[in-house]
Amino acid sequence: MISKNNKTVLLINAHLNYPNRSEGKLNASFQKVAKDFFLSKGYQVLETKVEEGYAPIEEVVKHLQAEIIILQTPINWFGAPWIYKKYTDELFEAGHAKREFLESDGRSRQDVTKQYGSGGKLQGKKFMVSATWNAPGEAFGDRNQNLMKGKTTDDLLLNITSNYAFCGADIIPGFNSFDVVKNGTPKEDLVKYKAYLENII
Repeated sequence: MISKNNKTVLLINAHLNYPNRSEGKLNASFQKVAKDFFLSKGYQVLETKVEEGYAPIEEVVKHLQAEIIILQTPINWFGAPWIYKKYTDELFEAGHAKREFLESDGRSRQDVTKQYGSGGKLQGKKFMVSATWNAPGEAFGDRNQNLMKGKTTDDLLLNITSNYAFCGADIIPGFNSFDVVKNGTPKEDLVKYKAYLENII
């Protein structure tokens, strides 16, 4: 049964474990900061750790219940781990099957002004990505950088946020912890993350 309490947050952890190289401690720490923060504000906190398994229909219910949805993920080869793509395919297919996430793609033969991506049912919900990167922050948003050529992290993660925008959710600018392998400041970033969350509720 879906709660009537709109103070509900869903925290999704998409970390994929690579033993002795990337074991998920930092992403777990960001997840804990978010959980503790929302509990302190009186929210019901729902959680999914993708690697531990999930049931797509149950994930649909969590999404319908949540006011705020946050994906916590490492960026592996310029995207979330492959298990998250599998998760979203199964989640959005389940949400589409009974038209719980969207009625259609929004277009209408009767009203040609209606745009593609305007048929979602998740209006009023907020979605954001909290990501950990090996890349340094200066690699983004600077046309003088040879790799990204001025593109931002939001540009790079459009394949993630577009699913939610397509279904009507509002996209909140993401939080990023950069350069975590070589020159990062994860302890400081964890403190900044808590302050960042204050501004999205």
